[in-house]
Amino acid sequence: MSSVVSNSGLERSWYGAAIGDFLASHANEILGHLSRHAGDGHFADQRDAWLAQIELLQTQLKGLDGWVFFEFNIPRMGRRVDVILVLGSVIFALEFKVGETTYDRAAIEQVWDYALDLKNFHEASHNLAIAPILVATEAKAVSGKFEPDADNVYRPVMTNADKLRETLELGLSLAKGSALDAQAWARASYRPTPTIIEAARSLYAQHSVEAIARFDAGAQNLHTTSKRIEELVDEARNTGQKFICFVTGVPGAGKTLVGLNIATQRRDENAPTHAVFLSGNGPLVAVLREALTRDDYFRLKAQNKKVTKKKIATPVKAFIQNVHHFRDAGLTDENAPPEHVVIFDEAQRAWNSQMTANFMKRKKGRPGFTQSEPEFLISYMDRHQDWAVIICLVGGGQEINTGEAGISAWLDAAVEHFPHWKMFISARLHDSEYAANNSLELAQRTAQTHQEDSLHLAVSMRSFRAENVSAFVKALLDCEANAAREAFGELSARFPIVLARDLDKAKAWVRTHARGSERFGLLASSKATRLKPHAVDIRVDVDPVHYFLNDRDDVRSSYYLEDAATEFQVQGLELDWTCVTWDADFRFNGSGWNYHDFRGSSWNNIKNADNRNYLRNAYRVLLTRARQGMVVFVPPGNASDPTRSPAFYDSTFNYLRELGIPELV
Repeated sequence: MSSVVSNSGLERSWYGAAIGDFLASHANEILGHLSRHAGDGHFADQRDAWLAQIELLQTQLKGLDGWVFFEFNIPRMGRRVDVILVLGSVIFALEFKVGETTYDRAAIEQVWDYALDLKNFHEASHNLAIAPILVATEAKAVSGKFEPDADNVYRPVMTNADKLRETLELGLSLAKGSALDAQAWARASYRPTPTIIEAARSLYAQHSVEAIARFDAGAQNLHTTSKRIEELVDEARNTGQKFICFVTGVPGAGKTLVGLNIATQRRDENAPTHAVFLSGNGPLVAVLREALTRDDYFRLKAQNKKVTKKKIATPVKAFIQNVHHFRDAGLTDENAPPEHVVIFDEAQRAWNSQMTANFMKRKKGRPGFTQSEPEFLISYMDRHQDWAVIICLVGGGQEINTGEAGISAWLDAAVEHFPHWKMFISARLHDSEYAANNSLELAQRTAQTHQEDSLHLAVSMRSFRAENVSAFVKALLDCEANAAREAFGELSARFPIVLARDLDKAKAWVRTHARGSERFGLLASSKATRLKPHAVDIRVDVDPVHYFLNDRDDVRSSYYLEDAATEFQVQGLELDWTCVTWDADFRFNGSGWNYHDFRGSSWNNIKNADNRNYLRNAYRVLLTRARQGMVVFVPPGNASDPTRSPAFYDSTFNYLRELGIPELV
């Protein structure tokens, strides 16, 4: 029996073999394995590089026991590691730059990312030593050494062709433990937790939600929810009915992922179940559109195809639309929309009747408009004579702006004006943060309302290191100190949170903790106007596309930690590490919160209940953006500045510290 991996089933490499068999094989035989997986164009481009890698490794691996894998798939990143070596108890991830004379920073980050992805998401790699190595074959030798971080992922080591064997032996000398079963390791489950940008890219490229998201016990209902919605869409079409589905979930649970999955599976414009993804979140729409456009553009350019970003952007814009533009189409055209299935992301942020009426009067020349945005959007879909499905993705405690109606406006519109529509609601819509209140009670009195547990996503996937971050933040904001302390005790080992009173130290902390291309950024409330002495000015207009997509060489990117994104720019998006700045707009008073707005030269109490709720939710958004950890900066204040009195900040800082959050020193 051959010890070459068959590559059918769970194996993720294009070629895998015991080192002895690899050394005994002719280069052309190995190239044959690789060519069967590569397209013609890809093989032509890669042949010489592969041949150089094979020849080098057949020289450098003599006398070693283990396995070698070429083109090992990293699903979350949509990339392949050039070579994985399983030697003893160590996993070596090798990125080759054949013919290169320098060690490119982007390549260093790339191989580091591979190692981190294996550590975090490959089931058999969680407890292993993983060593990333960049091999620039013609570069000068460097005296690199293996430096492990706390999770046993080593910092990248650079080497050239001549020093590769020496580098591998150095790595092996530091390793402990028995030799690994390489085949079992290669077959182990890969359970990624993608960022929303990564998820959108993968789904748009026709990968299923099953392929890009983990399905452990805690996150299994992502699949259940997606499947149930698909069933309801099919049922509506087959029976000629109209349905509204309300999907709830904690921050980062995958609501947007569910919506994008449905939209991508049904994006064929000529299909009867054609769907469109809608969001009123302008920054999210802009970032996702640009990410998908860039991804398609660079993929097609790599295939030597003549394309323009403008041409690529057209179908992307049709796939992800701004809900307000979709609404406006219904104002100018009396026909039904072309889509039978619409997904409204962050449906709780749709406008109430007053906001909609004011907009229609000022911008559209339509005085006397009486419908809320939810009511009009349902009426637009109701123009279909046969069937239609509306999927409302609902975040709890996510209303952050004046005029956002909350979920009650959807329920009221359906009950009062569209009683022939069936409603399928998450069982958790009762929770206080969804603010459905009396509207939900009225809806449930009708025979058209059906409650389903499967429509709630209970576990945050954003914080893959500690899934109860959202519970901790909720308890913190609800001033439930005991519950917050308990939640923090459960998450702190895997999801570090620290306090700082020095912003430079806070920035240094996120820079130190971020590895590879892990993204970090500065966040602040939109009312945090007295952070200017710390060079944090929320009046600076942050472009979310540059902030979330551009690399660390761009001063407009989050990496620079110069521009603070507010709740409006980051809602629905995420960073690996965050530096959350906490101003005097939201202050702990010993038993609850005080709410303030800075006008002129002084702070003023916020008395309106809705505006208080918006500010509270702003901090909920800011505190739930991190995937891996965060530092919270609370200024020390300045006794000589009445707008920054230490008393405005100390109580908040002391409260957070009493919850168990340690202070940076």
